[in-house]
Order: sequence, then C-alpha cells, then structure tokens
Amino acid sequence: MPLLMGAMPLMSVAQEQDSVIVPEQRLKEVTVKAQGGTRRMSGAQNGLTIGQKELFRMACCNLGESFATNPSVDVQYSDAATGARQIKLLGLSGTYVQMLAENLPDFRGVASPFALGYVPGTWMKGINVSKGAASVKNGYESITGQIDIDYLKPEDQQSLNINLYGDSQTRMEGNFDVNFHPMRQLSGSVMGHYENRAKSHDANDDGFMDMPKVEQYNATTRWKLVTDRYIMHSGFSILTEDRQSGQHEAMHGLPLYSIGISTNRLEAYTKHAAVLNPEREESVAIMANFSHHNQESHYGIREYNVAQNSLYAQLMYEAKFDGLHHVSTGISLQHDSFDEKLVAFDGVLSDSETVPGVYAQYTFTKGTKISAMAGLRYDYSNIHGGFLTPRAHIKYQPNNILSIRLSAGKGYRTARPLVENNNLLASNRVMVIKDVVQEEAWNTGASLAWYIPIMEKTLKVNMDYYYTNFISQEIVDFDSDAHFITISALDGKSFSHVAQVDATYPVLKRLTLTAAYRFNDVECTYNGMLRSKPLTSRYKALVTASYQNRLDRWQFDLTAQINGGGRMPDPYLTAEKTWSWNPDYDAFCLLSAQITRRFKRWEIYLGGENLTNHKQDNPIISAHNPWSADFDPTMIYAPTDGVMIYTGVRIKAWKGI
Repeated sequence: MPLLMGAMPLMSVAQEQDSVIVPEQRLKEVTVKAQGGTRRMSGAQNGLTIGQKELFRMACCNLGESFATNPSVDVQYSDAATGARQIKLLGLSGTYVQMLAENLPDFRGVASPFALGYVPGTWMKGINVSKGAASVKNGYESITGQIDIDYLKPEDQQSLNINLYGDSQTRMEGNFDVNFHPMRQLSGSVMGHYENRAKSHDANDDGFMDMPKVEQYNATTRWKLVTDRYIMHSGFSILTEDRQSGQHEAMHGLPLYSIGISTNRLEAYTKHAAVLNPEREESVAIMANFSHHNQESHYGIREYNVAQNSLYAQLMYEAKFDGLHHVSTGISLQHDSFDEKLVAFDGVLSDSETVPGVYAQYTFTKGTKISAMAGLRYDYSNIHGGFLTPRAHIKYQPNNILSIRLSAGKGYRTARPLVENNNLLASNRVMVIKDVVQEEAWNTGASLAWYIPIMEKTLKVNMDYYYTNFISQEIVDFDSDAHFITISALDGKSFSHVAQVDATYPVLKRLTLTAAYRFNDVECTYNGMLRSKPLTSRYKALVTASYQNRLDRWQFDLTAQINGGGRMPDPYLTAEKTWSWNPDYDAFCLLSAQITRRFKRWEIYLGGENLTNHKQDNPIISAHNPWSADFDPTMIYAPTDGVMIYTGVRIKAWKGI
C-alpha cells in the first residue's frame, strides 16, 4: 500500500481517469498483459486513453501518426514544404492543446511546429486525451484540452524490443527499447530511434519535393528508484534532426530554392515523491523538467535562428479524507526564454517570461455515481501581470447505462507569433506582426455516454458538445492582403462550436466497429467581418473496423474517414492572371488498412495509407517561380502525396524475469 500511495503524485491525474495502463508483469506462472485499445476516462474529466494496442493498429511511427483511428483529434500538414504537422482538437489548432509528457508540460514554443515527429511511436505506452478545460494541477494553458504522453516504464518486465520500418516514400526507421533492473529497488531503460528519408520524390511534377528529406537521431534514458516511502523518477533525452526540402533543380535559370532546418534538443526531468501518511494517502512531491531547443533554418533567402530554454517546476501536496474528499494544492514555476534572429529584421529578437503560480483543487467522489472536481489557480507573469484560472468538472452516473459530464473553465497562453509559426516563412508573403497578446478563452462542454447491452454485447455511444469563446486571441490573417500574413490581436468575436457522436460495437466475436461524426463551426473576425476560419473542415466522419482471428495471430484493420469541405483564404489573381485557388475546397475521403501477423517473439505488419490516392491539386502556388511574390506552399487542407505502402517488423529480442 505505501508503494501505491507514493506513486500517486507522480501520476497526478490518475484519480481522474481510468486505472493507468498496467505494465506487463510475470508472477510465477501468471502473466498479466497490458491493457490496450481505447477506453473512456473515469472520474469527472471527459476524455479517453489510447493504449499501445490501439496505436499499433496503424504504422504509428511517431506521435503525429498516432491518431489515425481517433475521431476526436485531427492531424494535418501545415504546409507543402517543411513537413510541419499540427494537431486540431475541438476544431482549433494545437497551440490551444496543452502538451504533456507524463504530466509535465513539454514541446512548447519553437518545438511546436515539428513536435509531433519528436516522439517515436514505439516509445509510447499510451496517450491520454482530455477534452475541454483540464485540471489546474498542470497549469493554465489548456484551452481545448490536454494530450499527455505515457512512455514505456523502466519498471516494466525486463526486455529488449526492436522495430524496423520502411515505406514506399523511401522512409526507413529503426527503434529499440531495453529496460533492466540492476537492483530490486532500481530500474532503468534506454530507448533509441533513427529515421532517414534520404531520397526525394516529386509525384506531381511541380519541381518541389513532395516530402522533405529528414534524418533524425533520438535517444532517451529513464530511471526509477522505489522504497517503502519514497519514489524517484528521472531521465534525459537528446535529439538531432536535419530537414532538407525545396526544389529538385533550378528552373528558368533562377537560383535553386531550398529549405533547411537543423534542430538540436536536450531535455531532462526529475520527479520525487514521499508518503507522509499511507492511511489517508497523504503525500508530497516535487517535479521539474528543463529543455534546450536550438533551431537554425533558412527558407530561400530568409534565415531564421532561434534558441529556447524552458524550465518548469512544481511542488505539490495531496491527501484523501474518508475516501470521499481529495485535496491537492501546490506551487509552480514556468520560465521560457527565447533568442531569435531573423535576417529580415534589424538585430536580435529576445524575449523572456517567468510565471510563478499557486493552485488548489478539491475532488469529491462517491462511488461511481458522483464525481465532482473544482480548482482555482493564480499565476503572475512578468509580462502580463496576474490572472485567475477557475475550472470545474462534474460527472453523474445514475445507473450502469448512462453517465453525464459537465465542464467549464478558463485558459490562458502567451502567443509567440514568429516562434510558433516560423514554418510560414516558407511562403513569400510578408509577415507583419502587429500585436503580441496573452490569449484568454472560456471553454464549456457537456458529454453523455451510454453503455447499452444488446445481444449479450455492449454498444458504447458517446455524445459531446463543446463551446470555446475567446476573450483575447492572436489572429493569423491570410485574407486581408494576398501578399501579406498579418498577425494581430482579435478585434471582434472568435469562437468554436463542436459536436460529436461516436459509437463502438463488437458486431462479431472478434470484429469491432467504430463509427463517428463530428461537426465544426469555427468562426473568427477578420478585418471587421465574422467569417469561417479558413482551412478548417466543417465536419469529419470516420469508420474503423478491427478483426482478430481466434488465436490472435492475424489482425486486420481498416479505417475510412471523410473530411468535410471548408473555406480557403480569399483567392487572388496571380501574375499570370489566373486565380490562386477556388474559394472553397470539397470533401474528400481517405482510406488506410493494415494486416498484422504475430508469432511467438515477433510480428510483421503490412499496410497502406491514403489508399484512395487523394492529393491536393497544385499545393504550391507559383511553384514554377519560387522567387515571385505569389509563391506560397502554406495553403494545405489535404494530403500532398498519394498512396503510401509500408511494412515493418517488431521483434521481442529478449524477455527477462
């Protein structure tokens, strides 16, 4: 029991979701396997946990490819040149989603455009996705939700696993993870990743690489020490990546247009927890992480270099009384410093923000019927001054069939226009930054979940509705001028309405179907007019099917999704007197499939993505003349490359005791 109590502060939100993913453990002759698939969070917060079994239903080479079967989270490329990808949750961009690594804020600022490629898929044990305003424990930045990455654990059963991957777009990967227990109380792990897309290809013959050439080295080591009343969990990671994109060869005697992005990242974290009173689960914990991110890049003749240092620290106290009342309180510190240099500007840009804060959160739980959570935090920024963040969640489950959740809360974030949008420098539009503001928004939501018994099986149905209303926001305006990107403070309204329904049912003993539909109404004021947000689909429909044979040796997975049409930024006449694009884009369908064959110590998988071969026409505007004012690769709403076939093998090279 003391061991379990000591682990609670390190998990931080474990009380508000399903039991954490259980590592595989061998107890004499009994093997308890890790839970997989997708399951809803328990407690007051609305969300889900994506287990490793669900992640492996598709290639899942990195975090950005981990949501292919998930109806709530969208991932798309931000442009047709750099390979930057962004998450969308509740119809809004990933900057409003707080990214966590095991409950520590991570991948902030300059890392955000490419962060989805920094977490290899084989390193993850699961992903926790929380919708709406989340717990105040993790800070004030969550507006549309949180995505918390759960890595493989050092204390898992000793093993060495190897993953090799290759696809038809010349991408090759090698991954390994090994963990060991040198002492009864001490466990450690080392994970490595190498990625190489060495060859370029140009399927649409526009003279530009369809995907950038990428070479990445990524490694991490993690350690855990456990005693009766104390737990320590620490580690560090290093990453180096080189991206090269642009033209294959110069055209019309013009200079070669190239894009180069070189990244070096170092990160370290530590967590310490001590049990004060096991009987009432009273504990104190301190945790911190530090990251240094250095990026040197050029976009044609534009040179942009930036270095970011981030430090987060938190001291927290938790206790539970009478099995009903849970109290959590603590203090935190978030510090970010940036050193930027853009050739187009005169001199060096630098910025630094320090935000100390204090919070308190109370949770009332009465069995499975009622769970209520209320939290309040106060933070003080050396740039924006002091601000309050209230958040509340409630869950009511009158019976075993129905559960109801309601939530409301506020979120804040300091916008960093150039740091977070530096991939837009690939466009020849002139970037004009008028204002830098602290973004502020309210998020309210409601969710219904039914567990309906049908023919000795359970039909799971979920309905969500969320409304996000911005009080202050940084607006990226592509509409007002054809050759400018204007970033300024919101002057008017900005909001999103998102409604979703999804259902899962095992139609046969080993065949499970999931169907979902989501409607997005995302609007913002541009140049005095309230309009739909450009490059945002109005709806999404998704159907997935998964079948395993009787011995679980064969698995077949199929995913189909329809992305609804949307608005493009206002078109304009190019120098050739042709319209840059249509005012709107149409709905399109994507299809993915995978076959997995399992053996005793290894498994092989073969799959394909974008099997409908849908590609956006002319994704790069004025690709024939990248030095003209019309050149723009950032108007992306659909895939820019066609069918991709991949194969890989997962090997359990060694399994210890």
